[in-house]
Amino acid sequence: MDLLTTIGDSLQEGFFMFWETLWALVVGFTLSGAVQSFVSRAEMQKAMGDHGPRTIVRTSLLGAASSSCSYAASALAKSLFQRGADFTSSMVFMFASTNLVLELGIILWLLMGWQFAAAEFVGGAIMILLFTLLAPRIFPAAELEQARKRLNAGKTGASGHEGHAGMGGDMGSDIGSDAADSAKPFRERLKSKAGWADAAGYTVSDLTMLRRELVIGYLVAGLIAVAVPTGVFETLFLSGHGVLTDLENVVLGPIIAFLSFVCSIGNVPLAAALYKGGISFGGTVAFIFADLIAFPLVVIYGKFYGRRIATRLFLSFWAVMAVAGLAVDLLFRAVGIGFPTRPKEIAPTYFALNYTMVLNILFLGVAAVVYWIYRNRERFGAGGAYAKDPVCGMQVERDNPGATSEHEGHTVYFCSDRCKTKFDKDPGKYEAGSPAAEGMGEEPMEPGEVIDPVCGMTVDPATAAAHLTHDGHDVAFCSLGCRDRFAADPAAFASKAR
Repeated sequence: MDLLTTIGDSLQEGFFMFWETLWALVVGFTLSGAVQSFVSRAEMQKAMGDHGPRTIVRTSLLGAASSSCSYAASALAKSLFQRGADFTSSMVFMFASTNLVLELGIILWLLMGWQFAAAEFVGGAIMILLFTLLAPRIFPAAELEQARKRLNAGKTGASGHEGHAGMGGDMGSDIGSDAADSAKPFRERLKSKAGWADAAGYTVSDLTMLRRELVIGYLVAGLIAVAVPTGVFETLFLSGHGVLTDLENVVLGPIIAFLSFVCSIGNVPLAAALYKGGISFGGTVAFIFADLIAFPLVVIYGKFYGRRIATRLFLSFWAVMAVAGLAVDLLFRAVGIGFPTRPKEIAPTYFALNYTMVLNILFLGVAAVVYWIYRNRERFGAGGAYAKDPVCGMQVERDNPGATSEHEGHTVYFCSDRCKTKFDKDPGKYEAGSPAAEGMGEEPMEPGEVIDPVCGMTVDPATAAAHLTHDGHDVAFCSLGCRDRFAADPAAFASKAR
């Protein structure tokens, strides 16, 4: 097989893996966007004050309903811990938001079989139980409190401007639009056009943020499936040695995840390629769980919590992921659940008029509608409470960012310290042409336009989405969300009203 043929076959294999799962990606990200819009961070934080059984169950459900991006999950877990949530519960939230999410289960079912989808939820519950029992014994309370104080003091070098006074982001409270929204009855929030427009924003932003992981995951999986000889897998993974095989595979699976640099949902196609190559069922499950110990994330833990805690996190995550993979493997055997047959091909490498094509066409239409709502979100009164991370494209709450920076007189918002660090190293790279350049600063003004004092957008008073009279002057806003934030605390924004 010559090089060009190998590259072509690998690209083809990767594309058809994507085609096989396209509709599921749209379903998962759309539902995830809706949940993120309607379940506020204030409600999450309130539910995570300890690590008792009820709290862990609530936290797991909240995590399962959240975003599936490992980087965003780590930043949100850090933010919740920083604001007073229990450390164990914060880590459980991170587990659940990357390993118990709906879209992951659907993709696993389509690419690898229903057994892997079931293993995701069964093994995820086992992993959370193990970590809940283990964490209080290996993370001393005094050390955790010191880490929390360091985060709140801004000494990690990661989020130097979190809680910027102009945005009302007090570390000890959740105020602004999030608090205002969470005060409304849930049914009322569901009826809000602005809420659904924000949900579309989350959906598009999550897809933008995860595009790199998805592309790398499918490309690498296609390459492994086509180009890596079976002998390589036979050398890496023991087979035919009973329990020794099970132990070696579940220990090795997370190590491969650590070295692969691929995390989030992008590691599913890679898991499919590994299973096709010969790794055991339990080893594959452990690999899927181990997206939270990919090398870049371990570095981030060190920045958040310090090296000592980060080292313990890595080792404890590795241990519970391996044990959970082994436990699921043994449990499924004990109850008679057979493992999926190792496929000769992960996905058919041709188009066919079947349910996959019908669902893909249908949900591409849904995706088009979601994108249209996102592009017209100001028309529905949404967007004022959010900014775009200029590095990864994620939609970020202005009151609760993962990190912020000051750039040319404007506050720039980020989903995580990782994105902030990239921006600070080379701001010019992200000022224009980035997926999220919108929302970074003020737009050029045309004659007759004014500035929305909340978000900094330029607004034509004649067509503004909302108005409010303050000190005898009319103030124009880009959206109802910005008007409500101004009305809640005029003093915070009055200096910018003009």
